[in-house]
Amino acid sequence: MPELPSRIPLFPLPETVLFPLMPLSLHIFEPRYVQMVKDAREGARLIGMTLLRPGWEGTYYGRPPIYPFGCAGLLEECDLLDNGRFNILLRGIARFRVSDEHLGQPYRLAEVEYAPESEGDAAALGQARTQILAQLGEQVEGVLAVREDVPHEVFVNALSQSLDFSPVERQSLLECGTIEDRGAQLLEILRFHRLEKASRSGGDFTLH
Repeated sequence: MPELPSRIPLFPLPETVLFPLMPLSLHIFEPRYVQMVKDAREGARLIGMTLLRPGWEGTYYGRPPIYPFGCAGLLEECDLLDNGRFNILLRGIARFRVSDEHLGQPYRLAEVEYAPESEGDAAALGQARTQILAQLGEQVEGVLAVREDVPHEVFVNALSQSLDFSPVERQSLLECGTIEDRGAQLLEILRFHRLEKASRSGGDFTLH
């Protein structure tokens, strides 16, 4: 991994969790975040995605509390619209932990410590992958991430980001230190959802 800047802008959102290697499309319209995109475009092209903690509504336009772990996204596409807003595409490149925040910008700036993750035990990860597919069944037909030639990291991170989980569940997946651990956590969440839905005679998972 190339050396990454220790100070990056933060973009806290209430429902969005970005994972390494994954794409994320966003429409940027708030003036402070329009400025953030302009600055990122002229700088390191990095934006740190973080999740807002519950209860953020009352202080959204200030500095509501966030979860300390996030994911830095590289600004791969940046389209300026006629109304001054942006459509952007980020690509997750590295997890980080926020160590400090700085004033001085309309948006939040943070000192971060990057948190590389390893694959873990490949055999255990392969077994978890098989069990995850069994839990999902036909719900993943046609989803590219589940092809056999897709690396474990892409498989696990794509499902972690795209399955219809709660933001807090996605955050718990992001905070796993290895892909093996994330795969195991993903499997546990899937099993919990299946039991919960079965108890309510509900439907299946959806990808979004």
